Amino acid sequence: MNIDKEILSKKLIERNSFWSYNMRQDTHIPDELLIEKTLIYLDIEDINILFSLFPYQKIKQVWRNRLVIQGDYYRSLNKLLAWMYFDIKNPDAYMKTCVTQHINKFK
Repeated sequence: MNIDKEILSKKLIERNSFWSYNMRQDTHIPDELLIEKTLIYLDIEDINILFSLFPYQKIKQVWRNRLVIQGDYYRSLNKLLAWMYFDIKNPDAYMKTCVTQHINKFK
């Protein structure tokens, strides 16, 4: 495992970010889950590490599919990420579109 992935994983486990999972220090964390939890629970320096570990598109896809679709729950965080990392000019409209598309999948 990449040393940066290990560092992020350890930080997340120490902060009890996987409270709903049975995690130990030696547990392999899937990439999508590592990206999601890092975006939610860790700081900007750690998020920057994600962009050295994974392709931009993969991080953006995880962000859209796991955080943006939760609507208002992560609204402030999503606006920050949209502006700071994904160069989205109108985050509110973008997020509303993502949520609507997600809901329409189930109709």
